Amino acid sequence: MRLLVVGRLSGQLATAVKMAMAHGAKVNHVERADQATEQLRRGQGADLLMVDYRIDIASLIAANEAERIHVPVVACGVDADAREAADAIRAGAKEFIPLPPDAELIAAVLSAVADDAKPMILADPAMRAVVQLADQVAGSEASILITGESGVGKEVMARHLHTRSRRADKPFISVNCAAIPDNLLESELFGHEKGAFTGAVARRIGKFEEADGGTLLLDEISEMDVRLQAKLLRAIQERVIDRVGGSKPVPVNIRIIATSNRDLAKSVAEGSFREDLLYRLNVVNLRIPSLRERPGDIAVLAEHFVKKYAAANGVPVKPMAPAAIRAVTAHPWHGNVRELENAMHRAVLLSVGPEIDVDAIRLPDGRPLLGGAMAGAPAAAAYDPGVAGQAAQVADALNRSFVGQTVAEMEKTLILDTLSHCLGNRTHAANILGISIRTLRNKLNEYAEQGTTIPAPQSGVANAYGSAG
Repeated sequence: MRLLVVGRLSGQLATAVKMAMAHGAKVNHVERADQATEQLRRGQGADLLMVDYRIDIASLIAANEAERIHVPVVACGVDADAREAADAIRAGAKEFIPLPPDAELIAAVLSAVADDAKPMILADPAMRAVVQLADQVAGSEASILITGESGVGKEVMARHLHTRSRRADKPFISVNCAAIPDNLLESELFGHEKGAFTGAVARRIGKFEEADGGTLLLDEISEMDVRLQAKLLRAIQERVIDRVGGSKPVPVNIRIIATSNRDLAKSVAEGSFREDLLYRLNVVNLRIPSLRERPGDIAVLAEHFVKKYAAANGVPVKPMAPAAIRAVTAHPWHGNVRELENAMHRAVLLSVGPEIDVDAIRLPDGRPLLGGAMAGAPAAAAYDPGVAGQAAQVADALNRSFVGQTVAEMEKTLILDTLSHCLGNRTHAANILGISIRTLRNKLNEYAEQGTTIPAPQSGVANAYGSAG
């Protein structure tokens, strides 16, 4: 993981940097916010910014976003009180790290905020076969196309390939082609020169140059505009790119991995994807099966996520009850691993007994997992009639309570109840709800303007410092 520290590097902050490096982070340092933005603009990327809380964090984030640079921020500092820590969170920081630092807290924040630790967890023979093929081709220079439904773990597979390649010590850069508007994606990929277009106030290094020597992941490449595909094809063939507004080609040395949740052969037939580009990308195809096709992975993934989010939230790791394991294994998980991960994060926070039982595993709308399974797969509920009946009653009561409410009212109730359960922690509530922290803040501001009382983060060192939301 690449960490950029912003602030005067002395005393306790220097100690925190050493701890981060001990956990595998590659650290760069600048003293001012404008230097941080300039470094990111030049292509010296970062996965996480650790910023002194006395720096104007809101302005730093705004300056980065004006350049379409989206890097998560954690605030840190010595002698900050609860109000100052909360102010840093409101300014856009995801977490606050008090100094002097605690080694376990540093490790937890680096893992939870940057989410850099994405190990390949598997047990099912179907997935083992895919990983065996991936390991076989990882050391080559071949372009690889990873396909599969949304949420199956395509980016995790891409990182697995990178870490086992000859480029493992070089950057791994990911670009979500579906998340960037077509008119901005060209500049994001290839960079631009100063004055190339309105708003291009300085030269900006693109992702191709940032990934030089390493691996570039083009996530959801099927969403790329066909006109830009021609320029991408040239970059792959010639190993040179042209910055927007540039006058000479720039050589690059990268390996391309692409992902898609669509049938690209069908897209070629429809004219929305270039056939020659598909041939260039699809030297080796790795199709990741859906979670429904590899049920042997479900329990081990669930237990992995329990440990991950117990550590991230500072709570003890609880074993999963046998009934809970049977329930998650029987559930269809149409959202695949991503849906399972969110469900287990909720379960860690909602569980009240010595084990994580069925009633703690809930769907995004608050219904018990078993209730949802009963609606779509009666056999999945047959293993425990007593629990099933109780879950059905709870689900029915929830459904009746929603009758007569508008969608907006239901959404408001769900958001506020989740925030209360998380003791006012915005970050954790957003994770449970499956929305971005920005979306959550916008909703809360809207409710506040309507006169609704918004649950505030609980006061005290543990909440204000360790897990402010």
